[in-house]
Amino acid sequence: MDSSKLHALILSSPGMGHLIPILQLGERLVTDHKFEVTILVVTTPSSAESQLLHPPTGPKLFNIIELPPVDVSGLLDPDAKVVTQLAVMMREARPGIRSALSNMEIRPTVFIVDFFGTESFEIADEFDMSKYVFVPTTAWLTALMAYCHVLDKEVKGQYVDQKEPLRLPGCKALRPEDVVDPMLDRNDQMYHEYVRMGIQLNFSDGVLLNTWEDLEPTSLKALRENEDLLSVLKVPVYPIGPLRRPPEAAGSRIELLEWLDMQPSESVIYVSFGSAGTLSAEQITEVAWGLELSQQRFIWVVRPPIEGNVDGCYFTAGNGPDGTPDYLPDGFLTRTHKMGIVVPMWAPQVEILSHPSVGGFLSHCGWNSTLESITNGVPMIAWPLYAEQKMNATMLTKELGVAVRPKELPAKKVVGREEIAKMIRTVMEYEAGEAIRERVKELKHSAEKALSKAGSSYGSLCEVIEDCKISLQSPSPLLDPLLDLEEEGWEDEAEEEEEGTPISILTSPLTK
Repeated sequence: MDSSKLHALILSSPGMGHLIPILQLGERLVTDHKFEVTILVVTTPSSAESQLLHPPTGPKLFNIIELPPVDVSGLLDPDAKVVTQLAVMMREARPGIRSALSNMEIRPTVFIVDFFGTESFEIADEFDMSKYVFVPTTAWLTALMAYCHVLDKEVKGQYVDQKEPLRLPGCKALRPEDVVDPMLDRNDQMYHEYVRMGIQLNFSDGVLLNTWEDLEPTSLKALRENEDLLSVLKVPVYPIGPLRRPPEAAGSRIELLEWLDMQPSESVIYVSFGSAGTLSAEQITEVAWGLELSQQRFIWVVRPPIEGNVDGCYFTAGNGPDGTPDYLPDGFLTRTHKMGIVVPMWAPQVEILSHPSVGGFLSHCGWNSTLESITNGVPMIAWPLYAEQKMNATMLTKELGVAVRPKELPAKKVVGREEIAKMIRTVMEYEAGEAIRERVKELKHSAEKALSKAGSSYGSLCEVIEDCKISLQSPSPLLDPLLDLEEEGWEDEAEEEEEGTPISILTSPLTK
């Protein structure tokens, strides 16, 4: 069957970190493989993704259907974490997903969900579609997610209190201090949601990863060959990355980019903590002084301080006040107006990182930002805040050698101005940073090669497409979506959720 007959339905959970690579996946399927693509986006009342969903210019490559927000207020504790909120939203969105699918004139043949949407695979089975999970981050995290229900049996007490690293078969062990947010508290609902998502990866026909062979050879080999990992993740993995936004066409250049045009090559440090990351007022002050002490040119995207909540803008990004921030040190803007620019709330990150004047990136290590930095050959200062960012920071510094990081985790302790200034100088000018700058340029070329028609990621996506064609010709038997959960002792929770019982903290024999 010609690939032009294939129609992919891609389901995105709320959040820029999920939507950005899904849009790029859709574009790749259309432009490189002649798919028809429909993207379903579960929105929230404060969704900030409208600029991505409704670009002012450019060709329309695929259909986008925005599902209306679902009311989950009666199903959540007031202090429910972001992972729990997302999991419950995606669970409650299933009627809307089913309705949207039923109303499509041309029925999709392939169903792709991000890992928050695995419970929607029952809909794929109803409509006889191939089904894949898209993990918009690393192979290392995928291994942890798949293996977490085993760790649950092996490890006593909280993961963060362990004295030794957590064993991940065939992969780099996980330091307790790098444990992802959903595993911080094994009594919290989001832990149980994380374990469920890891188990349900097996409900798919395969797992698509936003990484590539040369970036994570060890973890990818483990996912394919390690017997312990193969016993918990029984479907193939396909590294198809890096999926990241390309720079927009120049058009009418904004003042910020015109300022960059006037700066020397690789002389500007870009500082941004992502679409959701927030700092305390004290930490903002130290960053400001660190930039000033470093004497380096800078662009700094600043959001209002939020005490004790490092992902405080996850559902509200872009809704803050306009104008110059009033929470910076007295006189900072006056003293630094010739060396840097402070941007409230948002800046065109891809265009900035791709500019030849940018030579470093102080980043929260979200995977989208990480890929945008690497693929533009920009070394990093790793400043992890939430989610899997601590794992990413460790990989960037210890394995890949493309970043430096503070001695203490920024989420636990305020990083001082002197240390910030030293890290900036290391990346931007010190001889010690030369190896970092060289290594990131090597990975940039590696990423370009992986995406080429002779490259590993292009070939990996071709394998997925061939599997989809075969599946169309001989449909696979339906899976019982509760089978593996029952084996793991999860049947009670699954039944409660189906009945619409308000979700608080589940009691399980047993995860991000």
